[in-house]
Amino acid sequence: MAKKQEKVPQRNATHILSYIMKIDQAIQNGEYPNVNKLNKKNGWNFSRSTIGRYIDILKNDYDAPIEYDFQKNGYYYTDPTFYLQRVMLNEGELLTLSTILPLLEQYKNTPLEKTYRDLITKLAKMLPDSITVDSALINNEVHFISDPITKLEDGVFENILKATKLHCTLQMEYKTAQNTEYEKRDFDPYHMICQKGSWYLLGYSHHAEAIRLYAMPRIKNCKILEKKFSIPKDFKLEDHIDVQMGAWGNSGQKFKVEIEFVKGMKTYVMERTWHDGQIMKENKDGTVYLSFETNQLSQVEAWVMSFTGGAKVINPPELKKLVADAARRILENN
Repeated sequence: MAKKQEKVPQRNATHILSYIMKIDQAIQNGEYPNVNKLNKKNGWNFSRSTIGRYIDILKNDYDAPIEYDFQKNGYYYTDPTFYLQRVMLNEGELLTLSTILPLLEQYKNTPLEKTYRDLITKLAKMLPDSITVDSALINNEVHFISDPITKLEDGVFENILKATKLHCTLQMEYKTAQNTEYEKRDFDPYHMICQKGSWYLLGYSHHAEAIRLYAMPRIKNCKILEKKFSIPKDFKLEDHIDVQMGAWGNSGQKFKVEIEFVKGMKTYVMERTWHDGQIMKENKDGTVYLSFETNQLSQVEAWVMSFTGGAKVINPPELKKLVADAARRILENN
């Protein structure tokens, strides 16, 4: 009987990636895969050296923390949180993705900027050899005007991201907007938020013994402690931020906001979605009514003021007072 020959994988980045993905999935599932298990499960007939090459690709190209367990006779990840991103793109999809590169402005001063650019390069390498992407086509016709970017101290972003992922308490020095001196604080990071180019950290402040929002540019000497924490089961992100309006100045109370816009702003206002839960209608006189619920009155105040008199607050009274006080301060200072 003739010896069954090994099924030679196609020399195509997409096909190679598909084999690697199946190996990664088997490891993630806790199957402790080896050559025999992988061949049987996937209908392959690969040799030990071929599977070994794919394991080496996972280790060297994707930094996968792979080890072999001789007792369980299979591969496993030493870091159970590791996973391989499953992305397979054609040229058109890659070009579409590349148009978001200008948005990386908001990730300046963080490791994410370089990571995202490296990702685009890696995705391009995954394309079949028959596809060539002209870099001149990428990112020349699309531009975004971003908000001013805040600066972070070196190491702050990396440590916060890692501590948030691993649920480790942070030790840091923090300066509030009112103070000129830094104070040492311990903080349990629950969630990182990027709002209009500025990064914030939401979590439990040991200093205040309450949930607080810290501005990351005001953090220095940030260190990860060995102490672990658990996020309370009753914690809800939406109680502390409003992804449409913002994350700063939350009173903890939800308000029904009602705004009336002048007739001249009708087209501008009605062609946009300002809030997921909004109710919008045109009045008989051509003005526009808009309502939604939010816990971010101070952010709504700034938003209303941006219309320079084109928006009138109907409700709540608390928002009317905030806008009136802001307008009064503008008149006093000019």
